[in-house]
Amino acid sequence: MLIVMEHYATPENVKTVIAAIEAQGFTAQPIPGGDRVAIGVLGNHGYVDETPFRGLAGVRDFIHVTKPYKLVTRDFHPEDTVVEVGGVRVGWGEKPIVIAGPCAVESREQLFAAARVAKENGADMLRGGAFKPRTGPHTFQGLGFAGVELLREAKTQFGLPTVTEVMRIDQLDFVAQNVDCLQIGARNMQNFDLLKEAAKIKKPILLKRGMSATLEEFLAAAEYLVAGGNDQVILCERGIRTFERALRNTLDLAVVPYLKKVTHLPVIVDPSHAIGIRELIPVMSKASLVVGAAGVMIEMHPDPKCALCDGQQSLGPESFAKMMKDMEALKGAL
Repeated sequence: MLIVMEHYATPENVKTVIAAIEAQGFTAQPIPGGDRVAIGVLGNHGYVDETPFRGLAGVRDFIHVTKPYKLVTRDFHPEDTVVEVGGVRVGWGEKPIVIAGPCAVESREQLFAAARVAKENGADMLRGGAFKPRTGPHTFQGLGFAGVELLREAKTQFGLPTVTEVMRIDQLDFVAQNVDCLQIGARNMQNFDLLKEAAKIKKPILLKRGMSATLEEFLAAAEYLVAGGNDQVILCERGIRTFERALRNTLDLAVVPYLKKVTHLPVIVDPSHAIGIRELIPVMSKASLVVGAAGVMIEMHPDPKCALCDGQQSLGPESFAKMMKDMEALKGAL
């Protein structure tokens, strides 16, 4: 349940309501707003009786929320959340951003070449996988902590905020010290221990939708992060697994306007992992902006045919440059 306070409610009124909530055995979550404070009632396993709170000073209204995720909904937080990553603002209504870079960090030369292309063509952030969750154990698994250090060097040289994936709890502190945004990938969307610990790290988190996850499960995973104390969360649609096999996955673009209705967290799209075919990435990137995405995440490699990971879905420098020009024209039209 959400208890909405009057705009003239005093801090003492708010404290009284919080004390009443806790006296009922629930957890109180104050949510400051532009005009008034709301207080979320958490920890309930069913309908919350509003009677004990009705006569309290400063209380205006009650909103019953039955969803398993609450803090990520607009019921609890009607204003858009803007996530700032190294000075780049990501949010509904902000300028759509582009995150670009190789699937995996392979070497200093490869990463710096990709970063140069990204910077020269107007990308906002640099992505690169240091730890790679691969389906087969004999494929390239990334450079690990050395790759994270290369991302830090690339940021210093090119000035682009960096994004990389964390796979284990013991990677969190080191990665957070060296990059600007932690990515939790599709395979770890429901790694609840990782989510709980990541929430304690005061860094922006990019959370990818699991390949077979419903939207309820996706938002519930985001709830772990917000409930754990970190509301700087970016959601990422990266395609879902369906019966169709012509493409790597099915890119579910309808979730972008749907999520815009139900959550204050920004949503970006990763067409590279969704589609898996290089030639289709530019058009689906533009389609992502048309449906309202806060940005896109693109795999781009300085020499895709030599890539150690996902070369078939990585754009080369020329195709990336053309896509960025087309997207700038589209942004103007939108």
